[in-house]
Amino acid sequence: MLLYDKIQTTAAYIRSQITTEPEIAIILGTGLGMLTDAVEKEIEIGYADIPFFPETTVQGHEGKLVFGKISGKSIIMMAGRFHYYEGYTMEEITFPVRVAKALGVHTLVVSNAAGGMNPAYNPGDIMIIHDHINLFPEHPLRGYNDERLGPRFPDMSEPYSLNLIGKAKEVAKEKDIAVQTGVYAGLQGPTFETKAEYKMLYKMEADAVGMSTIPEALVALHGGMRVFAASIITDMWREEMLAPLTLEEVLHAAGKAAPKLAMLIEGLVAHM
Repeated sequence: MLLYDKIQTTAAYIRSQITTEPEIAIILGTGLGMLTDAVEKEIEIGYADIPFFPETTVQGHEGKLVFGKISGKSIIMMAGRFHYYEGYTMEEITFPVRVAKALGVHTLVVSNAAGGMNPAYNPGDIMIIHDHINLFPEHPLRGYNDERLGPRFPDMSEPYSLNLIGKAKEVAKEKDIAVQTGVYAGLQGPTFETKAEYKMLYKMEADAVGMSTIPEALVALHGGMRVFAASIITDMWREEMLAPLTLEEVLHAAGKAAPKLAMLIEGLVAHM
């Protein structure tokens, strides 16, 4: 079955379960599941019940779609995402973004947990992503291009909406939330970075690094959607220093900063 037909089949199933058309899609990163508390929920659908959806296998990712409203706006929220390192193809991990577009979504909001390289950052900081460096070994748009889904060569001069970044900064100021703005580097994972890799990325002018977000953003842009993305900095690399890191520590750090990111996203959605 063609990708386009899979998308339409999945979208038709979801439409049969919901009563309002979502405007905004929100993808929750590692340890950020508590952001679902900000939603005035209509219905939740487990990934296992959705045609052609993979299942998340990573701790800190619930595995369900949440439909409802935030600040009066109809949203679809992915509580748990899929990663390339789990063994899924790029088409599979970005499939939910395609479905969101088919459901009428015009804006994608993405969150993640990331390691920081910029010496001005500290664990717990929120970094608004204004650009990225794509170091994944595969590209979600590689292969046959179906013009019904987007153009062969999408423009990348503004991968993350400057308008939404400006609004997010206004919200942060209103709510007294300190934010950074930086460049996100995306790697395959699942290993955390070595000292040499962190140093290389910093010399490439990346401010933070993670294992997600970029494929989803690329597919959203391909489909004509606006994108806003933010990282919670969960750990820091310093010159010649790198402490051992575990997923539990990442989850703990993300959980502590998640309320600030929830406030930022809720405020941003209200301003859209």
